[in-house]
Amino acid sequence: MENTNKTQKLSPKFFFISLGVLVSLITSVTSFLSLVFSTLDKHFPDALNATYSYGYNTYDYSAMRSSLATLIIFFPLFIALSYAWVKLVQKGLGHAEGIVKKWMLYLMVFLASIVVVIDLVTLVQYFVSGEVTTRFILKVVATLAVAALAGLYYFRELASEKMSSVLRMIAALVASVLVLAAIIASFMVMGSPFKQRTLRLDDRRVQDLQSIQSQVINYWQQKEKLPETLAELSNPISSYSVPVDPEFTKGTQYEYKKTAALSFELCATFALPMPQGWREYSYGGGGIAMPMPATLEDGTSSASYPYPGYGVNDSWDHQAGRTCYTRTIDKDIYPPYTKTR
Repeated sequence: MENTNKTQKLSPKFFFISLGVLVSLITSVTSFLSLVFSTLDKHFPDALNATYSYGYNTYDYSAMRSSLATLIIFFPLFIALSYAWVKLVQKGLGHAEGIVKKWMLYLMVFLASIVVVIDLVTLVQYFVSGEVTTRFILKVVATLAVAALAGLYYFRELASEKMSSVLRMIAALVASVLVLAAIIASFMVMGSPFKQRTLRLDDRRVQDLQSIQSQVINYWQQKEKLPETLAELSNPISSYSVPVDPEFTKGTQYEYKKTAALSFELCATFALPMPQGWREYSYGGGGIAMPMPATLEDGTSSASYPYPGYGVNDSWDHQAGRTCYTRTIDKDIYPPYTKTR
């Protein structure tokens, strides 16, 4: 009788492990589907809502990186907590712990179903808008696979007092294979962390060249002559400092050369060819760079092209290695500031 009373108490250990399993499951399901969807979007871009453009931007794979990092941390945590939870269940539960177990299982099925239903609603929205494509079919398959695996497992857990260890192992193995496949596919589309850093370095170089070009144009509009060297662009009053190559310690540097009265050349050494193709998300660097107005002293404005950080076009295309860009200032487009006044 004394043992029965003890088992009526709710163990804090069992409660918090159950809560951990619930949170890690929902997080794993959400990040898995998000990773699969964003990977498919990048691998199978839709020309209807994409722009064919040149360049790379840090934000291009931000959704994939976020989902990937979350999945890598939370899925092993879910497996470990589930193992600990099963061990506690197999030792026997009291009345209060049995109630917590049932609530947790129902919540798991309910919340996981909500996540899947929301994704299905999104997929149906794509379907009625005409996106019956390869990636659409793969998204449906991935969503149904998650729904079937999570739903059948936890329904079985609810219906059965004792689930065989073999069935649990098979379910864990299938889930691990699906997660591993999603992670590998995302790295195949996104590239390794080393490649991502290399692309970001090259993107920094393009932005630096854009900045230098903008300052050279501004210098000509102010003085009606081109600078002889990059050092002439530095101005402590305007606080402009000429950018340096992010790997200048290795000997790489930006090059500037005045080739004629209105022409100049900018050079940089790139690590990889500039990516090009359909880009579905235009924020943070997609599409064509637009001229940005520069405000003059008298309040008027003059176009100063291009402004760093607003994307690149094929005029900044490059291969791996040293690449030079020849620019000629058009006096009609960029008139001297004295004439605009």
